[in-house]
Amino acid sequence: MKCPFCDHPDTRVIDSRPTDEGQAIRRRRVCDSCKKRFTTYEKVEEIMFMVVKKDGSRELFNRSKVRNGIINACKKRPITTDQIEKIVDDIERGLNNMMEKEISSTVIGEVILDNLKELDEVAYVRFASVYRQFEDVDTFIREIEKLNHKKR
Repeated sequence: MKCPFCDHPDTRVIDSRPTDEGQAIRRRRVCDSCKKRFTTYEKVEEIMFMVVKKDGSRELFNRSKVRNGIINACKKRPITTDQIEKIVDDIERGLNNMMEKEISSTVIGEVILDNLKELDEVAYVRFASVYRQFEDVDTFIREIEKLNHKKR
């Protein structure tokens, strides 16, 4: 690896250790020429996939859109930022593991709903009301009855 200080082409790794729960490797390096030290991180490159929206248009997957939707559903609920980040991480990892170049927004929405149902039923109903475009109170009632029926 080229030195960021002097552009010398040869550097040596003097220490390596896992970071991010084993998802990356931190490497401490030294330049053979100027002797300065620097740190690099090695992580598996994730291939971004396209989201196929309901109208047929396509856009790159945007993690922040998933996070913002979940945050809105969880407003004023006893859910921590760490819990939300874990769900977003799990969703993104699961979608990447599908190894598809294109994933429909419908699939993504259902994955989010499944995760929210486990986390908080109120957040689940809030997200479902927007995602499934609830038109009236009866639709809310039917969704809540489905939740209550599954508990029994």
